[in-house]
Amino acid sequence: MNAPWDGLWLDCRLATMQGEDLGLIEDGALGWRDGLITYAGARAQLPPDHAARQVQSLDGALVTPGLIDCHTHLVFGGDRAHEFELRLHGASYEEIARSGGGIAASVRATRAADEAALLAQSLPRARALLREGVTTLEIKSGYGLDLASELKMLRVARALGTRLGMQVRTTLLAAHALPPEYAQRADDYIEHICSTILPAAAQAGLVDAVDAFCEKIAFSPAQTRRVFDCARALGLPVKLHADQLSDLGGAALAASFGALSADHLEWTSAQGVQAMAAAGTVAVLLPGAWYALRETRLPPIEALRSAGVPLAVATDLNPGTSPLLSLRLALNMACTLFRLTPTEALRGATVNAARALGLSDRGRLAAGLRADCVAWQVREPAALCYWIGGDLTRALRVGGACADARADPA
Repeated sequence: MNAPWDGLWLDCRLATMQGEDLGLIEDGALGWRDGLITYAGARAQLPPDHAARQVQSLDGALVTPGLIDCHTHLVFGGDRAHEFELRLHGASYEEIARSGGGIAASVRATRAADEAALLAQSLPRARALLREGVTTLEIKSGYGLDLASELKMLRVARALGTRLGMQVRTTLLAAHALPPEYAQRADDYIEHICSTILPAAAQAGLVDAVDAFCEKIAFSPAQTRRVFDCARALGLPVKLHADQLSDLGGAALAASFGALSADHLEWTSAQGVQAMAAAGTVAVLLPGAWYALRETRLPPIEALRSAGVPLAVATDLNPGTSPLLSLRLALNMACTLFRLTPTEALRGATVNAARALGLSDRGRLAAGLRADCVAWQVREPAALCYWIGGDLTRALRVGGACADARADPA
């Protein structure tokens, strides 16, 4: 007999995400050993000599891959609740930003917080996502905008993964906004990113991908290309905040660099959609920001569908424009506001979200992949998008380990 598996779930409905839909297996079984899935299939077809140290019957509960939040700004100092009130009184995102609020306000608070304080502020946010079944999390920098503060943010992001047993992917977003010390000198700041911040972050092993904010209130396409050229020279993949407030051709620019993803996309043109399809770039939809900003222009969902662009969904958790602590709520918003189907939304938080992070070892339930999996207190996959809030997680495994046991109680 082979070595026993570490764990085995029986009597469950597996949403494997294999194929083009949910890959549902009605009477399923899921086994794992040494952090990897050993079996994901029909219970009737379990190997006859299988054995497991722990066996649990789930009474027909739904099991999915661990959820993946592929776009967050989770590490930051302070909050921007007052800007919520300003927007309710009619102020636009651009007006707030140009008056010294927005990203600049978070930069001041983040720079002022030491590493321990920043970690303490960020832990509850990461825990909230973990409790909902998020096993892999992307965290961007971009509220430091100087070498020391950007590296501080990335170290805190890595520390969150260690403390909570989650998988954290870090993205350098130094090209998020123009810091005050570089006022009216955007090209000089881009040069500083390329010559100093990005190489230092890469050398320290703190960065998995590089992002930029290509927008009129942030950085031009030409400046974004300079950052992406530097990332390419360092062997780092890129992502882009593209076409959120206007069409600067961000989606097509990202695709020209073979970007993992282009995110937001409210103003993306037909040419941008076709460029993404040709490059295999994932469209990351961020309904939380669309909702919080009370936008009216939808991303070109039908054009993305028709072109075969993979659709991912993420929280965009950030202090100003998407203070969203629930990936499941983002899935509900994607269905309700953007008219995704529940199948599209769930694939968007699993297999397509993994693709948006360049990860091929998760997001599906199949032998040999990471044993990141969630058992839910529901049977129907659509229920994960249907319920608005509430605790639906029954059991959670990250790399085969019980997430609750690995969570830091401090």
